[in-house]
Amino acid sequence: MGAYQQLDFRIQKWCFQQGWTALREIQQQAVAPILSQHTDVLISAATAAGKTEAFFLPACSAVADQENGVSILYISPLKALINDQDRRLESLADLLSMRVTPWHGDSSVSRKKQLRKSPSGIILITPESLESLLIREADWVRKTFSQLQYIAIDEFHAFIGTERGHHLLSLLNRLEHLLGRLKKPIPRVALSATLGRLNDVPQLLRPNQSFPCEIIKDLKSVSVIKIQVRGYCITPVNEDQQQQGTDSRTICQDLFKICRGSNHLIFTNSRNNTEAIAAQLSHFCAHFVVPNEFFPHHGSLAKEHREQLEKRLQREDLPTTAVCTMTLELGIDIGKVDSVIQVTPPSSVSGLRQRMGRSGRRGQPAKLRVMIEERALNKNANIADKMRLQLIQSLAMVRLLIEKQWFEPADTTLCHFSTLLHQTLAIVAQWGGIRADQLYSLLSKEGPFQKVCPQTFKSLLIHMGQEELLTQLQSGELVLGIKGEAIVGHYAFYAAFNTPEEYRIIFNGKTLGTLPVDSFIMEDQYIVFGGKFWKVTEVNNKKKTVSVVSAAGGQPPKFGGNGISIHDTVRQEMFHILKTGDYRIAADEKKVDFVNKTAQALFAESVSFFAEAKLDRESVVHHGNATAIFTWRGDKVTNTIAMLLAQQGFKISVCGGVIEAEKSSPAEIKKILRKFAQSDLPNEYQLAKLAPETHIEKFDKYLPEDLLLSSHGARTFSVQGAREWLSGI
Repeated sequence: MGAYQQLDFRIQKWCFQQGWTALREIQQQAVAPILSQHTDVLISAATAAGKTEAFFLPACSAVADQENGVSILYISPLKALINDQDRRLESLADLLSMRVTPWHGDSSVSRKKQLRKSPSGIILITPESLESLLIREADWVRKTFSQLQYIAIDEFHAFIGTERGHHLLSLLNRLEHLLGRLKKPIPRVALSATLGRLNDVPQLLRPNQSFPCEIIKDLKSVSVIKIQVRGYCITPVNEDQQQQGTDSRTICQDLFKICRGSNHLIFTNSRNNTEAIAAQLSHFCAHFVVPNEFFPHHGSLAKEHREQLEKRLQREDLPTTAVCTMTLELGIDIGKVDSVIQVTPPSSVSGLRQRMGRSGRRGQPAKLRVMIEERALNKNANIADKMRLQLIQSLAMVRLLIEKQWFEPADTTLCHFSTLLHQTLAIVAQWGGIRADQLYSLLSKEGPFQKVCPQTFKSLLIHMGQEELLTQLQSGELVLGIKGEAIVGHYAFYAAFNTPEEYRIIFNGKTLGTLPVDSFIMEDQYIVFGGKFWKVTEVNNKKKTVSVVSAAGGQPPKFGGNGISIHDTVRQEMFHILKTGDYRIAADEKKVDFVNKTAQALFAESVSFFAEAKLDRESVVHHGNATAIFTWRGDKVTNTIAMLLAQQGFKISVCGGVIEAEKSSPAEIKKILRKFAQSDLPNEYQLAKLAPETHIEKFDKYLPEDLLLSSHGARTFSVQGAREWLSGI
């Protein structure tokens, strides 16, 4: 029997009503394993490849006649994605007489009440709302989910390797424990468009590996991709423009020509850029007396504004361009967009792939444009500008994506102690009281915190007792302490993650603005802010301030960090492109050029400087009154080398993966680096002790110092990677 024939006849009717002539490849492959309920399933395919239907068609077939109890639990990282799925499932659910209930903070109260009165059908929920239910209404959850047959996780790549991902996996384990299903697991189906090292993912989906997992990958769909990288050479003409850091008007003029009259997504790497570009494009509309088609979309905007824009995009009868951060990167159905435009360098290859997948729907080619500004060079130009690092990084990421089909694997080396503490409090709150051995079994033996040994967990519990987060009764059970009650009782507790803390940038007693401190910052380091080059004089963690002085001489690097760590493979691809002098992509036995003339000229400047500095064989070179160190490795290795040099008394700045040591010579630096190569280096824990800020994850401030430093060290440094690089000096 074919896959289509195995589906419930009502679902076959629904497919016919959609005008489908056949199921897609991944949808056919998914039917048998999902219907069997004997395995977890991982579905990896491009955006708009039909992953959602690949799960819901067989899953709804299996539960079509179940009348009592929720049968399918669908978990999403975004409320907007839940609202979107609710709309998309409406016709299918009507045909099956199946209830669908979105469940998050903004969901309809009346629909929630209906579900409470008569639990059935499908619940669409965020991890945070599920946490709230487990803590506050565990008995209701036990009854409501007693007949649960499937758990689906959408956009699974957004969870892997993060504190939120560990939170989700812990929630799923706790849910199975509550339902008495640890020995008879509930099938989990993960949907994702971007997953590196696919064969490693099943262990990330179910860490205790108590259930097999079948991987379904879209191999047959061949998509046409149109891609271009556009370079812009900017010459600041006045102080005001220098303060802004870029002359966005030039790019905006092109954006206006390209986007007006059709639907597009413009991605930026910051909310400030999003607002500035949207405002400039709206100004052009007013200037030419035409209706405004350009609107910002980011997390700080009110929900109503975001939803209005999403609905406008879905209509497709009004030309609309959304200027957005990563808020529209995930799979919200926004209808057909003609192209995706990345302004500023991509943060990651996986993010670039996810964004590119937002276009090219309904048989049309995916169109991606990357627009990169570089500054015109003068005698004071810094090394990052001379290297054209923004452009080179963008070219490397495009090559890795298109030619090598590589994207970043999740960092699974982290222990996520912050989330472990959060989940310890959550489980104690859920049960009212629980023994330490039961906690360890739920969280580490069966749960996602498999790297945490009993001794480490014991030390965490002792510290939590000392901090009045927990109290131990005479019976041996752990209950919430005074501080623990206050933390769990706060509405913000249910989320295991937070946004990076904003530190105020202080110059001469005045606040210049705020900066999210989620990356490597230390005293005497140089940073870019407001388009200028500043030297950090003090990092005050209590007051959440970074004091700076204006850096004398030169221009600030055009390249600015955004807190997202760059992978080794990206920097090594950058090196390969510069060494060979060729960025083109091999296709059908020929090389395809994908950049405009300005980008070609900027690339030629970069290659020329690379050759002049002999960077194909030299890692340490003289530049101005400083020495530049090129590791061509990721941020963890670069941070490690930078910290080691800083401890030797050098004034260090890090920009775009290049380390600069002020007032030093290449011979002096090489001597120190060779000494490092022959000596025992401090480990990540010891390096973290030297870092000015270690409170990064949400509950870090409650951790004992040894676990905090261990966590921060693993996140920020790589001593093994540094050793490997030093061995070649």
